[in-house]
Amino acid sequence: MFLRAKFLQLEAEKPVVILNKEDAAELGIRPLERVELCFREKKLVAIVNVARRIVREGEVGLYEEIQEGFDVRPNEKIRVEPASPPKSLVFIKKKLLGQTLTPKELHAIINDTVNRRLSEIELTAFVMALYNRGMSMNEAASLSEAMAMTGKTLKLRSKAIYDKHSVGGCPGDKTSIVVVPIVAAAGLTIPKTSSRAITSPAGTADRFECIAPVNLSLEEVRRVVNKTNACLVWGGAVDLAPADDIFIRIEYPLSIDPFLLPSVMSKKKAVNAKYVVIDVPTGKETKIRTKDEFENLANEFIQLGKKLGIKVECISTFADQPIGNCVGPMLEAKEALTTFIKGHGAPDLVDKATTLAGELLEFAGAKNGKQAALEILRTGKAYKKLREIIEAQGGNPDIKPDDLTPGCKVAEFKSSKSGKVLWISNKAVDITAREAGAPRDKGAGIYFRKKLGDKVHKGEILFELYADKTNKFSRAVELVRKLNVIGVGRERGMLLEELPAPEEERYFILER
Repeated sequence: MFLRAKFLQLEAEKPVVILNKEDAAELGIRPLERVELCFREKKLVAIVNVARRIVREGEVGLYEEIQEGFDVRPNEKIRVEPASPPKSLVFIKKKLLGQTLTPKELHAIINDTVNRRLSEIELTAFVMALYNRGMSMNEAASLSEAMAMTGKTLKLRSKAIYDKHSVGGCPGDKTSIVVVPIVAAAGLTIPKTSSRAITSPAGTADRFECIAPVNLSLEEVRRVVNKTNACLVWGGAVDLAPADDIFIRIEYPLSIDPFLLPSVMSKKKAVNAKYVVIDVPTGKETKIRTKDEFENLANEFIQLGKKLGIKVECISTFADQPIGNCVGPMLEAKEALTTFIKGHGAPDLVDKATTLAGELLEFAGAKNGKQAALEILRTGKAYKKLREIIEAQGGNPDIKPDDLTPGCKVAEFKSSKSGKVLWISNKAVDITAREAGAPRDKGAGIYFRKKLGDKVHKGEILFELYADKTNKFSRAVELVRKLNVIGVGRERGMLLEELPAPEEERYFILER
């Protein structure tokens, strides 16, 4: 059937067309089935939507993605025929039945995912199949390799590539900004590609963007790393393991994360990492809450690493309060920079950063990695390396903490009694900082003047709330009054838990 092209001002992340209901019936096509479009020498398979009024009989409505890639003009005739579904649908159904998939079958699914051949419903079916049926270690390895192979890979002069990753869940975790320069200053190669925030007030890319550009091409990343041994860039700009971003969009609204292992390890494989330390924040409001949960996850990462030819070390880190004193992109960038310039920083930030950096140094043969990392930080070698990285990425190497200004809207929250800080709710911190505008508004966030165990006098400031915009600031201030962000008292008391406890939905954390 030949139909006239009609341009629609609609976007989709995959090829989509709209057919008139009568033409769809003539072709025997139902919504979400596929048609093949043929125009001159080009062919394209697209997913179908059906409507009566948007397009008339004899027309095919083209989304902008097809307009740009098909080189067709309005009203030119396109041949439209029914198309067979992708073969990978058979493999998705196989997984839904609980069967184990082969490497070829998993690669077919990932290839069709990256090339936008699967609909949202079909992708959701695959995500739910993995969530409900689980995956073997061999399947996880095959998925990791397929996700890495279907994107770009970073090839560098150095054969020994080191990397660090956090599974997320602890606000204020600007650790990577401190770890990377320390490791690079020791002569090791560490190309750190990081995410933007998914469910938190800031990802590493959001933080470092306040200091230097992070949207670098793969060739620019290669140039920076070859020059400085390191980089701190946004992974989304270099197209590493692109299937991961597609699956995250499915996982997030469902509050599930079956792709955690292959998601993390595929990106390490894509940068050809040989040594990886994985930070697993552990606390009552994080993704991993207990020692047993940590050990199970760590063993899975280690076993998966062996299958991929990557040596993995996992570290459980304390996560019952934010890391450092700041939460939010600008505030965290300022705090990280202060750590270098003054040679010291928040004790927990320095401790965590040097512990993780030390593990990477021990991979390279250091006997006391943590002490070596501390020495590199205190002598200024790490700061010198940070300046090199900033300049190579197109930033100002002379940038100072005072150049980083948080939001102009500020509210102080004071303690109503004396005592000491007994707890800080990471969940409330995350929600409040995001309500204030983080991470989109770089100046939004929270600055803590008191942390766990600190003595507090009545009337002392516990924390400050920052925002860039008045409406978000007002909402965040109101939210603080409803949430228990920080607890002050004389002692904890004897009651730890009461059963039956009130039902509460587990706080979902999805970070990369």
